[in-house]
Amino acid sequence: MSDKQMFNENHHQHQCYEIRLKGHLDNRWSDWFEGLTITLDEDGDTLLTGPVIDQAALHGLLKKVRDLGMPLVSISPVQPAPTPTEPHQVLHGTGQADQSEVK
Repeated sequence: MSDKQMFNENHHQHQCYEIRLKGHLDNRWSDWFEGLTITLDEDGDTLLTGPVIDQAALHGLLKKVRDLGMPLVSISPVQPAPTPTEPHQVLHGTGQADQSEVK
């Protein structure tokens, strides 16, 4: 058996996560959670959403959450929004989808 570590072909791609916290963060925390979007839900929760480079970076984010003292509600992997260079579906008046690129 080989001692080489096996990698998924997508190992170089960042995984996007949604981290839900109980309570609202104000705007002063946006620099601390650099690269993540902070969304305040009407139900009183805060969503931190964005790409995380690897598991070590995810654990680092969770340490920041712990240091804030806010209750952690959930962590969920999410699909990233398409970037302008990725194809996306455009619905025409007929209701049929067509693959197009944003230019």
